[in-house]
Amino acid sequence: MAKERHGTWFGFGFCGFGQVLGSGNGRHSVYSPEPLCAGDDVCRVSPSWSYTALVTRGGRVELSGSMSGSASGCRDAWASEELLVVLRDEGGSGTELQAWTPGSALQGEPLWVQNLVSGAEDQGEDEPSSEARAGTLPLLPGARAYVNRQPPFYQPLAPELRVRQLELGAEHVLLLCEAGQVFSWGGGRHGQLGHGTLEAEPEPRLLEALQGLRMAEVAAGGWHSVCVSETGDIYIWGWNESGQLALPTRSLAEDKKTVNGKVAELDEACLKGEEAAVADGGAPAPFIAIQPFPALLDLPMGSDAVKASCGSRHTAVVTRTGELYTWGWGKYGQLGHKDSSSLDRPCRVEYFAEKQLEVRAVTCGPWNTYVYAMEREKI
Repeated sequence: MAKERHGTWFGFGFCGFGQVLGSGNGRHSVYSPEPLCAGDDVCRVSPSWSYTALVTRGGRVELSGSMSGSASGCRDAWASEELLVVLRDEGGSGTELQAWTPGSALQGEPLWVQNLVSGAEDQGEDEPSSEARAGTLPLLPGARAYVNRQPPFYQPLAPELRVRQLELGAEHVLLLCEAGQVFSWGGGRHGQLGHGTLEAEPEPRLLEALQGLRMAEVAAGGWHSVCVSETGDIYIWGWNESGQLALPTRSLAEDKKTVNGKVAELDEACLKGEEAAVADGGAPAPFIAIQPFPALLDLPMGSDAVKASCGSRHTAVVTRTGELYTWGWGKYGQLGHKDSSSLDRPCRVEYFAEKQLEVRAVTCGPWNTYVYAMEREKI
């Protein structure tokens, strides 16, 4: 029987509070991917701004950064500045949802507790190949409710939605249903809902622009949104202030000399993205601050996407061939290109290609990025 292969988690970007991110070494930022200490024992990562929650294969949650502490018997964890949520096995078939203040170090009494019914609908069980898959949180097992950062923390969902995935942005919610359709609601002042307006939506509303296209994954940034179709296409919308939509942005054009100085260090595909930002006839493409409805985004070399994650103002995508592309705000090295440049086009993170590593998963914190990768099989 073939030995089960495990990969390793890597991190890069902001670590100003001492959160685990590569070797750390007391630095404020990490500009290129570095393996996490004991990264091969980690199965899930949930990064917030000032701290990170790691879940190990043995069911232990460990916090690092501005918050510290640990707890055993955990199946999943979800970190935010307002709330730390863990799913804990309470013996037998019981699962308990616990919400803690992040500063509690998982000691004392949680803010609130809810017992969840286990059974056929429980989505928390590990699959044989799921050592690096994302946890379900903030979507709860059974997909009938989710956890919100602000009271009321427990938010029920209509059963007819048949939820597959749910992601929270700073002010909005994205939901992917079993039929592959996308719903959004919440704040819309940056176009992050994708309905063509800047209006808020109090209830889940179907993205009509994507009707008829089956989506496989959604990702919510601070004020932008991404979804990946079953055929590997990327659709992106919302705020583009730092180029996180991979559309021309004024803030980067005004700093063009700095950006161009760094482009020479990036790969050829990145340079082709630069050329694509010029309209027909050689005129610069118009600047786009807000894209209020989904736009199709092509990756360099026609690569197909399989996974996506968003930070506050940056975006990361994993391709079908196991490569990682990042773009958007890069001040703290969260793009992984060995510098602090921001980019308004997808660029491949060369570290993983150079190390012959296949990227399997990516999870963005607000200002940092965590990646799960494993050695490519020898042919």
